[in-house]
Amino acid sequence: MTYQELFRDRTAVIATMHQKERVISPLLSQELGLKVIVPQKFNTDVFGTFTREVKRPGTQIAAARLKAEKALEITGENLAIASEGSFAPHPLVPYIQSNREIVILLDKVNDIEIIGQEFSIETNFNHQVVSNLDEAYEFADKIGFPEHGLVVWCGESEHQDIEIIKGITTEQKLVEAVKFALEKSPDGKVKLETDMRAHYNPTRMKNIEKATRNLLNKISSCCPKCQTPGFDITERIQGLPCELCYTPTTLTHTVIYQCKKCNFREERQFPDGREFADPAHCMYCNP
Repeated sequence: MTYQELFRDRTAVIATMHQKERVISPLLSQELGLKVIVPQKFNTDVFGTFTREVKRPGTQIAAARLKAEKALEITGENLAIASEGSFAPHPLVPYIQSNREIVILLDKVNDIEIIGQEFSIETNFNHQVVSNLDEAYEFADKIGFPEHGLVVWCGESEHQDIEIIKGITTEQKLVEAVKFALEKSPDGKVKLETDMRAHYNPTRMKNIEKATRNLLNKISSCCPKCQTPGFDITERIQGLPCELCYTPTTLTHTVIYQCKKCNFREERQFPDGREFADPAHCMYCNP
């Protein structure tokens, strides 16, 4: 049985309240032949909010898995898709923000869990403290407003006596929110943030689409032994040799693929299509 036959004409539940189905559903329908539904009044905010009123339970993957499990519970279906995003400073490049999106597939019939992901520096994730409307306009312009929404914090701090105004996508709403917040501010300053919910952030939505495509690529990678979808890289081994002196570098020489179902393992050398590393990556040639 092919991986397409495992999914064709089945119903998949997308665990979202922020319109992620706009980019996920067409891909699932086109590539896998799935019929997609979205649960009505499904509150994903209980699994964490970007504005931090509700903390995410556990890791990013754990939160996505909980969303998928809950969607299956309330619909009675057996196939679910859920996503979860995170934003943080880039781990290697100073002063650059990054966005990691994961999209998880849970198939209870075939006992399969597959996770696609996208790590990108394409994000407008940002915040700024302003003291007047001109500064608010300047920040809004920088983050791509009004196509991208804004959040305004009103009150003493992020932890007490606060009010959060979300989903600001018009100049009128921005003016009203900033004026209201300035009136409530004890120091004449107000915090603005980008609204990182998917339906208010087109840049993030594009990364969710890319993560979905990565998920589909992994689904199409089947175990050579048992044909289960999701035959994926579980380990990367460094040591690609320098093309000048042949000293092992930190670049990947070999990757290990492993099946989650039967645990079959396969080594593949030179995953990036190169048998040697540029001397720029060699600690001997370029100390």
